[in-house]
Order: sequence, then C-alpha cells, then structure tokens
Amino acid sequence: MSRTALVTGGTRGIGAAISIALKEAGYAVAANYAGNDAAAERFSAETGIRTFRWSVADYDACVEGIAAVEEALGPVEVLVNNAGITRDAPFHRMSREQWQQVIGTNLTGVFNMTHPLWPGMRERRFGRVIVISSINGQKGQFGQVNYAASKAGDLGFVRALALEGARVGITANAVCPGYIATDMVMAVPEKIRESIIAQIPAGRLGTPEEVARCVTFLASDDAAFINGATLSVNGAQFPG
Repeated sequence: MSRTALVTGGTRGIGAAISIALKEAGYAVAANYAGNDAAAERFSAETGIRTFRWSVADYDACVEGIAAVEEALGPVEVLVNNAGITRDAPFHRMSREQWQQVIGTNLTGVFNMTHPLWPGMRERRFGRVIVISSINGQKGQFGQVNYAASKAGDLGFVRALALEGARVGITANAVCPGYIATDMVMAVPEKIRESIIAQIPAGRLGTPEEVARCVTFLASDDAAFINGATLSVNGAQFPG
C-alpha cells in the first residue's frame, strides 16, 4: 500500500510540481488549495490528483481538512508545507494586516498543518515533514520583512522539530528555493526578470521540477538520516 502525501498549496506552481512528482514516485497524493477552484479543478482533471480546499491559516479548518484527506486516502505520512503568500511593502509602510496575513499563512500555517498530524506520525513511528522556505528567509529581501521573517521562522521550526521527531522515525527538513520559473516570476517584466537572472551564478531561473525532485528525495526512505537540514536550491545565488 502506498504512503499518503499531503501538499499544501499543491495545485499551482512549485506545489503542483511537487504533487505530480510525488504521485509519479508512487505516493497517494492530496493537494490542498486555498481558493482558486478553477485552477484546482483543472489540475485534478489533468493529473488525477485529488484536491481539497481549506485555508492553512485556520487551525480548525486544517483539522477538518486533514480528516477528509485521511478518510479518502489513509493516514498522512508525508506532509509538504508549501502554501505561502506575499504582501510586500517597505517596512515603514507595512500594515499590521500585511504582517499578520503573511505570518498567519507562511509560519502559523506550518504549525496548523503539522500539529494535528504529529500524534499519528509519532504513533506509527514514521513521518516526513518538509517545509518549503525561501532564499529570502536565508538572506532577507527589501520590502519583504514579513515574508523573510516567516520563512526564516520555518527554518527554526524544522530544526527544533527534528530534535523531537528523530527518536520516533520522523524527519523534518526545509527546502529553500531561489528564483524559480513559476507563472508569478515569468509574469514580471522582462527587464526586471533579466536583472534577477543576472544575480544568479547559474545564469538562469530554476524550474519547479528541480524543487520537486528535492522534496521527493527528502520524503523517501533514502533520506531517513537527513533531519533538521536546509536544502538550498538557488543556482549558487546564496550559499546557505
């Protein structure tokens, strides 16, 4: 029987690539999404991956959503915390709402998803918790104090969680993508995109599939001794 993997923000961009890669690796995959029904329906029709809608910023919704996934596919043994948002602004103009929205999804959302699954992982003595952080959580970025703080917090989360899970067969690791050729990045004006690429020693954007392959490895039995680690996928832009 295949293991069940749950990917938050799993129907678009990097999340979609992760969902597809895990399915191809033999996992039963559930893809969570927050609100774009049309994109989720299209993704499910194209891939055969079941989708489930709820906001990771809402703890009770996470509990209910996880229960629905487990009823449909079985106990979740691999959790990929990928869902994230941006609300960029220079700090002197950043509103309290912009701060709270980003922290609520990108950091508290990781707690909201992992916490309900933790007892089952401990009881089964197996689990994989993978958090998609960001290069900007490692080095910071102008106009992203909220985002950088949330993504840096994700790194602390996995490092501490790894210490608690190691003795019961659970790993917790982070993947920090650099600039990836998602729809959002490709929609940036060409001149700005060229300036971004100029900062990447590899001379190109990464692909969602390159990030997804890292996640698939960390979810596998081959990665059982990798715990509390941060895997940087950024073309040498930041040696973190």
